[in-house]
Amino acid sequence: PATPTRHRDWKKTQDEATYTFSTLLPLSYLPNPQKSHRFLARLRDDAGIKASMRKHKFSVGVLTEMDPAAHTTHSSRTLGLNRNQGEVIELRLRTDAYDGYRDYKTIRKTLCHELAHNVYGEHDRDFWDLTTRIEREVEENDWRAGGHALTDQEFYNPEDGGVDGEHMDDGGWTGGEFVLGGSNSAVPASDKHGPGRRELMAQAAEERMKRQRDTNK
Repeated sequence: PATPTRHRDWKKTQDEATYTFSTLLPLSYLPNPQKSHRFLARLRDDAGIKASMRKHKFSVGVLTEMDPAAHTTHSSRTLGLNRNQGEVIELRLRTDAYDGYRDYKTIRKTLCHELAHNVYGEHDRDFWDLTTRIEREVEENDWRAGGHALTDQEFYNPEDGGVDGEHMDDGGWTGGEFVLGGSNSAVPASDKHGPGRRELMAQAAEERMKRQRDTNK
């Protein structure tokens, strides 16, 4: 009998190329940026994340890591940030001592939270309802059954159960240069949250040009 032709869902393929993270940007000044790039790529290619981004038509310009030292105080640790409704999403991939990486499922849950900031800036009821929907969609569409097959993977960290004082973010960022958060005053991003918007966007543009040069070789 004739072998059936495998049908390719071109609409899905096109949507996945559109609703994704355009640039992955590890921090080159931190140890082993290649490993951080693998972590970011795994998040980008996660079946559950891809399905939810297609459903909500989320496009993110830059997915990058944050420097833990720049986002830690004596009382709190920031896990993620979203600048300008998806222009840049930063995730805390590394441990505080830079000697390892946070657990993959913990970071993926943070990413769900930050994706919801593509729609809502404030942590209101609408925001939390959307975050819950995204988390559920990611779990349901994960072909590894919600990540249960991660025990033999590179970024499985069973010791990472969360730490007292951790919080996701101070709400969505607006304008790129200021953070709107828990205080009554806006705080310049360059003073409070490490690399500023211009620096990250310049690095992302450089990364895209490098990829294009490599492709044309």
